[in-house]
Amino acid sequence: MYNTSKGNYSVKLNKVIEKFNLKNLTPEVDTKKIIIRQTDVNRPALQFAGYFEYFDYSRIQLIGKVEYSYLKMHDDDYIREMTEKIFKAGIPCMIFCRGLEPRPLFMELGNKYGVPVLATDDGTSSFFSELNRFLKIELAPRISIHGVLVDVFGEGVLITGESGIGKSEAALELVKRGHRLVSDDVVEIKKTNNDELIGTAPDITRYFIELRGIGIIDVKTLYGVQSVEESQSISLIIKLEEWDREREYDRLGLEEQYEEILGNKVVCHSIPIRPGRNLAIIVETAAINHRQKQMGYNAAHELYRRVTGNLQKKREED
Repeated sequence: MYNTSKGNYSVKLNKVIEKFNLKNLTPEVDTKKIIIRQTDVNRPALQFAGYFEYFDYSRIQLIGKVEYSYLKMHDDDYIREMTEKIFKAGIPCMIFCRGLEPRPLFMELGNKYGVPVLATDDGTSSFFSELNRFLKIELAPRISIHGVLVDVFGEGVLITGESGIGKSEAALELVKRGHRLVSDDVVEIKKTNNDELIGTAPDITRYFIELRGIGIIDVKTLYGVQSVEESQSISLIIKLEEWDREREYDRLGLEEQYEEILGNKVVCHSIPIRPGRNLAIIVETAAINHRQKQMGYNAAHELYRRVTGNLQKKREED
């Protein structure tokens, strides 16, 4: 149903520096023009040992205690030779972790080849994990869809349907009931891995809801910061539809229905709309029921078990 946005995703190195509060040891190098397009991060121990086969020069390079200890075993001439090969390849930057201080030749070669040399006091493993996760989110495949995303009891519920069917009104009622709005009208979805879809709001419309007849309201200002959230993983889709008397709707829920977004399957419920139905309560119940199923209990299966058990008991009595 949904298509992946086309194009190569990228993030500026400046954003990485600001996000992780990195110290720039080569301020002469212009970091504004350096673009990161690779989600993976590399620790160049093998490259310092002279092995450059399959070296991915597009990755950020991290220096931890292992690499640093290896470099201490060699003189400046050897380190210069290996480092020059790495920098010549056009890496986006090199980051020293654990507060380790690089030899002056790193800054010299960084200025020569336009490769920023950065530093952080964070531990190598923890920084590696955080940086890798940040890049996966920033560079993830993404789409924008028409809908509303609300955090209901910790479950990310994506409400979709035709324009004017009541998505925004349902979201506002959920906010009044203590849940949190992520996005109204347009939801930007990123696929961070094979199991997770992260939904956010466009910067321009973040925290706003459009209500026909009233106009634009600022949810954060009206209901407080506890009523909004910047992002949320999507675990359930509620598709609102006009009531059709001719259509048969699922009344038991024995089998889950799914909607595919960016290759990930998400549980989807089609909810028929007619006057008098309280959408907020329906969405709340769907979210709680979904969590209950995730925890191993399915009310529909329990009812089916009781019915079949009762029929079997009657047959035995007969």
